[in-house]
Amino acid sequence: MKIFTVLLCLIPYAGVLGFLQVQWLRCQLTDEYVWTNAEGHIESNNSYRDAVLQFDNSGNSALLSDSITFLVVASKVDMRKFVEGPVDRLQCDIHRYSKGMSRVRWPSLGGTGHDIWFTCTLRHTAGLFNITSFLRVTTATTMSAHQPDFFSWLTIGVKEKISASAVMVLMTRSPSVRVGLQKETTLHCQFAVDHKVPHLTVEWHFQRRGGRRTKLFSYSSRSGQTEGSGVAVKGIAEGDASLTVPITKVSSEGSYVCSVRVPPLNGSVDIALHIIEPPDVSLTTKEEQIPSIVCEANGFYPLDVEIDLFKETSSGQRPEKLGNILHSSHLQHHDNTHSVAAFIRLRPSPQDSGCAIYSCRVSHVSLQGLYIHKSIIGPGCWTWIHLTLPGLVCLIFLIIFIAVTRRRYF
Repeated sequence: MKIFTVLLCLIPYAGVLGFLQVQWLRCQLTDEYVWTNAEGHIESNNSYRDAVLQFDNSGNSALLSDSITFLVVASKVDMRKFVEGPVDRLQCDIHRYSKGMSRVRWPSLGGTGHDIWFTCTLRHTAGLFNITSFLRVTTATTMSAHQPDFFSWLTIGVKEKISASAVMVLMTRSPSVRVGLQKETTLHCQFAVDHKVPHLTVEWHFQRRGGRRTKLFSYSSRSGQTEGSGVAVKGIAEGDASLTVPITKVSSEGSYVCSVRVPPLNGSVDIALHIIEPPDVSLTTKEEQIPSIVCEANGFYPLDVEIDLFKETSSGQRPEKLGNILHSSHLQHHDNTHSVAAFIRLRPSPQDSGCAIYSCRVSHVSLQGLYIHKSIIGPGCWTWIHLTLPGLVCLIFLIIFIAVTRRRYF
């Protein structure tokens, strides 16, 4: 999706990077056709169509006369106020919105019980935010009081010009959150409405993968009743419904849903919380009947981890990745983190009898593409050091050698 026209004007707004005066955007419209089949069951079919979202502050005509255009007129709610970062990373999607059987009139000026509704969602492709705006279209369409509104939806032609006003916005700046264990984190949820809301409901729900959905918090402005915790009720009056998640555990991982209802509209944003705990890595030698080099990764989450062992002789050759590595079983701790060990046995042979440096490289999702490295001097080196006069000098040399080769090869 490309953005064709951006006026180079930045106006500071509510702490974000700026109010970007985007004039129009390319969007994808998910159009839906609904009907009742011969058996009396409701069926639907979606089609995906190219559209343009045009911010029409002065009653201008459509900029592209050969496309579906949503002319969004000026209102008290403007989704552009919440956009931050490079606008060329925006993805725009428009969907029809059904009120079902409800004929509640939107309270602001010009609202009727027969309005047609759409949602427009702007997503930042790098995950900075998701913004959903409710667009109200006033039409002369008569809706049956005995049928859901989707049976009387507006038919959209190839070159249709649809005038709409944005009346409600719901957004998050944390669509995906990564956090470690025993931390406190805040899931951002913000909203704005074009009128003073007489009846507002805010709810948070949580669902683990494959688990049941549970309610964490609810607030009703009509009754003043609050259930649960984590949301500052005073902030709701200012449009802030953010949820604070207390000390995190593995069981905190899942999908969090912030819902805001202003009749007849009900919007929500989903936030994925991922628990990421890096491994604590150690590399040791075990002096047994058959000596071994052991690399342990402890206390990591999630489960997947990769451990590689390398061997380097004192000749300064590039480290050789070892293939005869054995692995222990995964150990799960009481906090649901994991530990695992990779090791290699040093069997008596000409290859293993000399002096060598062994290195361990651990990769895990918590390291974001980086690695944890550990290096030790093999047991053969210690034997050689003790049996020769310049052993102390060689020990110092080997320590320096380890530091230099780690930088060179990893």
